[in-house]
Parts: sequence; C-alpha cells; structure tokens
Amino acid sequence: MARFIRSRTSYGSLPVLGLTTFSLLVRSVAAHGTMEKIAPGDAMSAEPMDAILWIHIMLMLLSFGIIFPTGMVLGMVRNRWHVPVQLLGTAIAIPAYFLGHLHKGREFASNVHAKFANWLMLMLAFQVVIGVYLRMHLTKGVHGKMRSVAVVAHGIVGKLMPVLSWTQMLFGGIAALGFCRDDHLGQCLAHFIMGSAFIGYGIIMTVLMLVGQVWLKKTGRSQEFFDSTMIAAWGCVNTFTEHHWGGPWVANDIQHTTMGVVWWCAGLAGIWLSRKKDGSPKRNFIPGFVIFLTGWAMSGHPQHLMLSTKVHSFFGYTLMAAGLTRIIEIAFVLKDAPNLSEDGDANSFQYVPPFLLYASGFLFMGATEQQTQLISDAGISHVSYILVLYSFAFLVFLFVNMLLHLYSVNSGPPAVPPKDVEEPERPERIPRQNGHTRGTDSRQIRDAEEFELEGLMSEDEPESPSTLGKNNETHV
Repeated sequence: MARFIRSRTSYGSLPVLGLTTFSLLVRSVAAHGTMEKIAPGDAMSAEPMDAILWIHIMLMLLSFGIIFPTGMVLGMVRNRWHVPVQLLGTAIAIPAYFLGHLHKGREFASNVHAKFANWLMLMLAFQVVIGVYLRMHLTKGVHGKMRSVAVVAHGIVGKLMPVLSWTQMLFGGIAALGFCRDDHLGQCLAHFIMGSAFIGYGIIMTVLMLVGQVWLKKTGRSQEFFDSTMIAAWGCVNTFTEHHWGGPWVANDIQHTTMGVVWWCAGLAGIWLSRKKDGSPKRNFIPGFVIFLTGWAMSGHPQHLMLSTKVHSFFGYTLMAAGLTRIIEIAFVLKDAPNLSEDGDANSFQYVPPFLLYASGFLFMGATEQQTQLISDAGISHVSYILVLYSFAFLVFLFVNMLLHLYSVNSGPPAVPPKDVEEPERPERIPRQNGHTRGTDSRQIRDAEEFELEGLMSEDEPESPSTLGKNNETHV
C-alpha cells in the first residue's frame, strides 16, 4: 500500500512540475522589457544586440536546431542515447530561454517570436513530463492504457518539434531585424512559407530516397502520386488566395493565380499517370516538370531592386535545374524504377534534385524586399549574397543526411552470421538499442541459453550464434 501511494504521488507530481515550470516562464515574460527606447512606429530600438542576446541565439540554435533533432532520431530507433541527448538539449534550452529575457541593448516591440516561444517551451515541458512518466515503466492497471496513449503523444510531439523549431528560428531572425511588419507582411509570408515548402520537399525527397523505399512499396503507390497530390492541393490554394476576389488585379496577381491553375491541372495529370494499366505504381515526369515551369516563371518575376531581380532570377534557374535533374533521374538514371539497388543505396546523381530544392528554398526566403534592400545598402553584391545562401543550403543538406545515416545504421535488421562462416570472417554485430533485445542478436539471451543447455551439449560441439534447439540433436 505504501508503495502504491508513493507511486501515485510521484506520478501526480509530474503535471504539477510542468505547470510550475510554465508559470515561471510566463512570469519571466511578463516582467521582461519596457520598450521605452523604441521610437513610435518602429519594431526595435537602435542599439546593437549585446553579448547575452547572441549567447541566447547560439544556445537555442544548438539545442533546438541540432541536439533535439538528433535525439528525435535516436528515439525513433530506440537508442539508449535518446534520453541523455534530450536531457542535454533541455539543460541548454532552459537557461537559453531566460537569457532571451535578460539581455540589454536592443529592445523589441511585441512580436510573434516572443509569443511563440512560450508555446514551444510548454511543448518541451510536456515532452519532459511524458518522457519521465514513460521511464517509470508503469504498466499495471490504468497505467497500461495511459502508457500506450503517452507513447503515441510523445512520438507525435517529438516529430513536430523540429518543424516548430524551424518556424521559431525564422520568427527569431525576422524579429531581430524588425522585418515583415505592416505592408511587408504579405510578401514575407509568401516568401518564407514557399521557401520553407521547397526545403521541406527536398527533405522529404531525401528521406524517401535513402530510407523510405520500403514504406513506398507497402503503400502500393509511386512517389509521383503523392507529389502530384500535394501539387494539385497547393495549386487549388494558390488559385483562390493570390488575388483578393472582387477587387482590382494588381502587381503580380495574374501570374500568381495562373501559376496556381497550372499546378492543380498538372497535379491531376500526374495522379493519373502514376498508375499502370494493371494498377501497379508507375513513375512519371509531371512533378519535375512543374518544378521546372515554376522556376521559369519565377526567373522573370519583375522586382523593384536590381539585387532582388538578380536573386529572383538565380532562384528561378536553380528551381529549373532541380526540375530538369529530377526528370533526368526518373527517366534516364532510374529508368522508371523505384531505385537502382535493392539495398536502397542511392546513385550520386540522385542527390542533385533534392539539394537544388534546399538551395531554391533559401534563395526564395532571402529574396524579400526588406532583406534585399538591407543587403544592397550594405554594398554586398548579389554574387556574394547568393553564395552565402547556398552555404546555408549545404549545411542543412549535410545535417539531414547525417540524421538519415544515423537512423539507417541503427534501424537495420540484426546481422546474424551464418553458422558455417569462420569466426574471423563473421560480420560485426549490431549493438543493442536502448536496452532492447533483438531476437537472436542479443548476447544476454544467447549466454543464458548456452548456460541452461550446457549440460546437454557435448564438449566438442562448435559454438554457433544460437544454441536454441541443440538439446534435441544427437551427436556422434
């Protein structure tokens, strides 16, 4: 009975801990900043950012941008390092959050970055509470049902965190520079949403190329079916949202609306072409051609600033290259096959289309009116600016491939060597993940079986990866 009371007390204290943490965060936000130095109509004061604010930025990039995504992948493969990595990220994120409210120097008006930070930290507190509950391994009674719900919730929130963290990083950059206010809001939304969509499409393409072939095979659909479906849906949204219906057609309304029309028309065609006569999945050129066509349209997008025109043009050329290389990959490299090899290894050319989508996304996000005006005023040429944006694309591309490699090497099937292979030639065993055994690959189970059956085995019997069932064999 006493054990039950202690268990209930420990479990009941978890929500209290989460609520207390959140209340402290809210209290800190409420006490932060007087905004007395901000001139009326401005988004921030004229002072430079101090060292404390820069430390806040670096620590948040480290925790939410690198550590938490790495821990998410380790959790997906049930690696024993999942909990220590996430605890490290939490230990960095909490003080970094408070540093963001303790800085001096530049002050900021009310912005979405400060408001969204509270929700992101609340999600982090939720993850910590659920993670502690799961580590308690309470499975009896009502905890059996609660545990299954907690596992699903922990997984969903954990996979949402990188997306929301990316959004918060964009909000932070916008707030630090005082961009995307008043008349610039609509243009900022278009650039950052569409740019992030291109990067997200590149990430999905990379995931499917390296670790998603088995999932695609199970769905019975080709990748172009899903791509075309998303293209058609996005085209419908663009068709009815790029122009204020009932008002005059201004600026680039016609070009944006017609681009939405061609997207949903092409998407429907791509859906139709994604199936063979017998219903089996089939590759097609439609998504790649839509990307190419979109790049061509954006390369001729009229701009008010020469530097902005150059960046938009190169963005269009990069997007055109992504679409063209995607068509070449499907039609000539893969020859309509899902992949070149059965083990999921990708050809070097297959990395080109997704990387160009990463680069296209960064180029488009960096081509807003206020950003290009700032770069132009600083005397930076469009060549230098484009090279910097490509550098960001390479870093994200590298990090995504590192995470996918981490997932791949830790989620593969256990390497059980054949019995007739000599000991030096046996492949190296895959270590256990997160304390969970994997069939006959577990050294603990194998040692236990050999100990129990030792008396039934002859002394001259050679060792094998598993002795299960040897007790029924007759030795001569």
